[in-house]
Amino acid sequence: MSILIDKDTKVVVQGLTGREGRFHALRNKAYGTNVVAGTRPGKGGEEIQGIPIFDTVKEAMTETGANTSLVFVPPKFAGDAILEASEAGCELVVCITEGIPAKDEANVYDTIKNNYATKLLGPNCPGLISPGKSNVGIMPHEITKAGKTGVVSRSGTLTYQAVHELTKLGIGQSTCVGLGGDPVPGLSFTDLLTLFEDDDGTDSVVMIGEIGGTSEEEAAEFIFSSMSKPVVGYIAGVTAPPEKKMGHAGAIISGNKGTAKAKIEALTKAGVTIVEDPTEIGIVLRSLL
Repeated sequence: MSILIDKDTKVVVQGLTGREGRFHALRNKAYGTNVVAGTRPGKGGEEIQGIPIFDTVKEAMTETGANTSLVFVPPKFAGDAILEASEAGCELVVCITEGIPAKDEANVYDTIKNNYATKLLGPNCPGLISPGKSNVGIMPHEITKAGKTGVVSRSGTLTYQAVHELTKLGIGQSTCVGLGGDPVPGLSFTDLLTLFEDDDGTDSVVMIGEIGGTSEEEAAEFIFSSMSKPVVGYIAGVTAPPEKKMGHAGAIISGNKGTAKAKIEALTKAGVTIVEDPTEIGIVLRSLL
């Protein structure tokens, strides 16, 4: 099994007519993902290699049965695009767009939370892939292998690293998820860990965090109280200078909160096996399994 997406997932790509949207949508379709529609206001009635274009997400969903949106809309309009898909009833919205203003992200988060049942992944994330079933985003499917280990990460690049290390050792993945590193993300570590815990097709989890924020500490509380499956973790940013923003917009440390040390201590106390080098992830997980 898998979480969030599977063979039955039907994807509408917002921004399909743009360069990035077109490239990744066609790549995902070639992988086997059900990319059933695209949207671009004013372009309704056109198509791209057999994928019909609609003016609105609602029209696309009505005509094709799409239930998941993949957003490749420029930052200025991405917030509205996410809300359009949520209002239309999309079960999952995956926003790849980076550079969305934090105030727009906050508004989107609050609006969805208070009004819609939509799950939002991102913004500024690589999306997710359930190997052999569906790829919704920009994950390189070539390094994945179908199996039973769930992967969740704030860092896109480290997601790829972890998946590569697992696949090299023959450890397959149920679903690999990149949360994104912006200040106001949609789905959190705790949300994903809950889904993995409840998924019969997942028997273990790799969790990759980084400095800034408190999402890893919150995840540690959930793991301690509710997680029965083994978790291997890695925290990036151990050598980061104190009080300095590093990389992602969400990687901001305040006082003693958000440091790599604090996160590692919390996760270790919760029973997570922490590795010091991402190349050790597969080896350590294999020993636990």
